[in-house]
Amino acid sequence: MKLNFEAYKDKVMGCWAGKNIGGVLGAPFEGIRQVNELDFYTQDLSMGPPPNDDLDLQIVWLAAVERYGRNVNASILGEYWLSYVIPNWVEYGTGKANLRAGLQPPLTGLIDNTYKDSCGCYIRSEIWACLAPGHPEIATRYAYEDAIVDHSGEGMYGEIFFAALQSAAFVESDTMKLLDIALSYIPESSKTAKAINKAIECYQNNVEFLEARKQIHNTAPGTFGIQSIKLSDIKVDGNEGMEVGTPGFDAPENVAYTVAAWLYGEGDFGKSLCLAVACGEDTDCTGATLGATLGIISGAAALPSKWTTPLDDKIVTLCIDKTSRGIWVPSTVTELTDRVMRTMPLFLGQDICDLFAKEGMTVNCRTGEELYCNKTTDYLLYINGHGKNEELPIRDLCSLSPYVVRYSFPAFQVMIDYMDSIFFKTGESRKLKVTVINSHTMCQQQWAVIKVYMPTGIQLLNGASVELPLNNLYGSKAETTFEFNADLFEGAKLEFIVDVSLAGRHSSGSMKVTLMRNN
Repeated sequence: MKLNFEAYKDKVMGCWAGKNIGGVLGAPFEGIRQVNELDFYTQDLSMGPPPNDDLDLQIVWLAAVERYGRNVNASILGEYWLSYVIPNWVEYGTGKANLRAGLQPPLTGLIDNTYKDSCGCYIRSEIWACLAPGHPEIATRYAYEDAIVDHSGEGMYGEIFFAALQSAAFVESDTMKLLDIALSYIPESSKTAKAINKAIECYQNNVEFLEARKQIHNTAPGTFGIQSIKLSDIKVDGNEGMEVGTPGFDAPENVAYTVAAWLYGEGDFGKSLCLAVACGEDTDCTGATLGATLGIISGAAALPSKWTTPLDDKIVTLCIDKTSRGIWVPSTVTELTDRVMRTMPLFLGQDICDLFAKEGMTVNCRTGEELYCNKTTDYLLYINGHGKNEELPIRDLCSLSPYVVRYSFPAFQVMIDYMDSIFFKTGESRKLKVTVINSHTMCQQQWAVIKVYMPTGIQLLNGASVELPLNNLYGSKAETTFEFNADLFEGAKLEFIVDVSLAGRHSSGSMKVTLMRNN
């Protein structure tokens, strides 16, 4: 299917306008566990809209893509996060602290991160959908890189779910089909998937909306709405029968509240957003994400003027450091849309985006079954790998252990498995697994040379290097485990280098591993 220039622009504009509307609508009720009754904005907007952090974080990501294009990854996004994002709220602050300690994503989103399953990254899905319209397999790959900077597990699944849904929404408008497509990108066993399916089940069984709110909550109990409430005061009117939940476990139910409001709103933009906010909890996030989704489906031209006129196209940012050079912050939805549209063709490339089509710029989008997530079982393992993409499908990628750090080089990819810990102890040997995979763009039979370079005081128990065959058959890999003892090492932080090269090729890749002492 070809998406033409005008349709794409209208949907991108609708995305950001809807995001702005929902964020403003929900902001006054954020972080409160209660049933909210409203049918319009409750703020005085005569001086313009209030800041919308759900939207402005994505401006930072757009700046990274404008410079690095499709090469952008979690490490690059982490650099932008440290340089330009001001807040240190829970998972944001933990992610930044871990980056400063020398850890790499996905470790930065995991270690000591009580709020790794919260809502701070699923609200950043729209930029990837807008840059990869009709290509959820691309949008979700970058949503993953985004999420693992400061989230893990269920928080990550939420962003991948919405990136898939919103990308597919550029070419598909059927609600149930979009939900089915998006669910194919996350693990069925996840709490996020179970909460979403509970929302669908409640709607299909004609469960009353406020009862559905409770059932969704108890499927994946969160705590976003009780952060400032004493435990003795939680079960007020409307909250009876709702479990307390685990601190920071917030994304699944808020993602599902967004889905429930969409279903129960039955095509009415304003009603849907008000239902999302009615659920309480992270109301600016649920409202903003639903507004963006509905804006993509309908396009900006179809958004009700009742909701767009009071905001007057304006964007107000909250989280971006404007004192550091490097990021130009748009002041309107129109400016943001123009920037996304200028960036998208370079991001997608000429094989997908045709700038010189007779009918004007078009995007070659996937449709139907092509929108669903691929599976590793699509091909027989070890079949001739030539021409097949060796990249893990997103559902498999986000199911990897969060202790696996990935690196990409022109001729190969590397995964370093920290084996479920970033710590080492005196008196205990430590293992580290290194896996090398052929690049799907330069896929030839190779021999991989894997070496480790350790500081003084580290005893390698099984050698410092190996040379292993690296075939180009589907699923082939070269894999080894290094074991070492740190009894004579005196430092509190152990840093060493893993170096990978291919025999007969000039390029190599060096990766720093960081471990912390814990006695």
